[in-house]
Amino acid sequence: MDHFGYRNGEMYAEEIPVREIAEAVGTPFYCYSSATLERHYKVFTEAFEKQGLDLLLCYAVKANTNQAVIATLAAQGSGADVVSEGELRRALAAGIPPEKIVYSGVAKTAGEMAFALDSGIYQFNVESVPELHQLSRVASELGREAAIAFRINPDVDAKTHAKISTGKSENKFGVPWVEARKIYAEAARLPAIKVVGLDVHIGSQLTELEPFREAFVRVGGLIGQLREDGHEISRLDLGGGLGIPYDPTVQEPPSPDAYAAMVKEVVGDLGCRIIIEPGRLLVGNAGILVSQVIYVKEGQERKFLIIDAAMNDLLRPSMYDAYHEIVPVVQNGRDAEVFDVVGPVCESGDIFARGRKMMPLESGGLLAIRSAGAYGAVMSSTYNTRRLVPEVLVKDDKFSVVRPRQTYEQLIGLDQLPNWLAQ
Repeated sequence: MDHFGYRNGEMYAEEIPVREIAEAVGTPFYCYSSATLERHYKVFTEAFEKQGLDLLLCYAVKANTNQAVIATLAAQGSGADVVSEGELRRALAAGIPPEKIVYSGVAKTAGEMAFALDSGIYQFNVESVPELHQLSRVASELGREAAIAFRINPDVDAKTHAKISTGKSENKFGVPWVEARKIYAEAARLPAIKVVGLDVHIGSQLTELEPFREAFVRVGGLIGQLREDGHEISRLDLGGGLGIPYDPTVQEPPSPDAYAAMVKEVVGDLGCRIIIEPGRLLVGNAGILVSQVIYVKEGQERKFLIIDAAMNDLLRPSMYDAYHEIVPVVQNGRDAEVFDVVGPVCESGDIFARGRKMMPLESGGLLAIRSAGAYGAVMSSTYNTRRLVPEVLVKDDKFSVVRPRQTYEQLIGLDQLPNWLAQ
């Protein structure tokens, strides 16, 4: 559920007509709903409360790094899962306590480790033996102790897109589950390292529970073996990955209630604090990308809606062949036609939808690309010297620009000429 609905044929974001926001800030722009962010957080946490599980929810900041989005979730009590020093700094600045922050990622540098240790984060999710040794050195030099969980690669097929699958043996993430006991033993011998848990994350946008179940059964058994080896495993980080409904014509992914019940069934008797790292699930359907039709073009075989948003603003359709529902901001009652919805970037891949049956729009008409709150603005670029677009947060009948549209002076001013060209 989201809070982008129609009233008398016009789309509203909570209590504000989307058209009015477009008139105020121009297009294209991202629009996020506070009510949807808050509802998704509540639905997810309540699902685990019903199961009696000790839950630390750490929002996966990479899904949407806008400070206003992070701060909205922080106000609900959320922690954060970060994968860089920049994301850690964002989480701290948005009000997430360091004791609720988990640091993941396959390539943490010594400098990033030092900053995280000085910040007092909750846990490092370690992904390799070289990383383990470097963390031990850095923590020893600082006179601190690093609480760690190893990210285990369980060699489980998440049955999702190849580019967002992370739990198979061929993926770069984590340590092989068959080598875990040896690696944990090595960690226990190192100075400034405190083994506290185990971490697993098999991929993103999963639409069925069975891959989760298979992975959790595997790591649950491993926890028993690690405890037999003398390790105190008190935390189990199950990652994120539960999908959202992008396409209304396709069966919806499992609900948070069903997911939490499965977690309880499979690992609920281990006595571990459960850490969950949802990203897309919290923010995906809480955002839309609003764009204006520039031209309606009649091709030899196809009809094109050419809009002012482009692949540099929303990369997912081009990168993942991802489906996003595309709807008019103001319904006109006309019979649906078939269009390719494309952007202005000089790339054949600058396409949001092929052969999409939808209500026709004229030049100047507004449309909304739904489910764009995750991996939208955060993956945008300035390709073709296109400015980064604004982000807007709505709260009831108010809205605020939470990232202004970049000016050309700001964009071009990032470049610096060498002294031999400066004249």
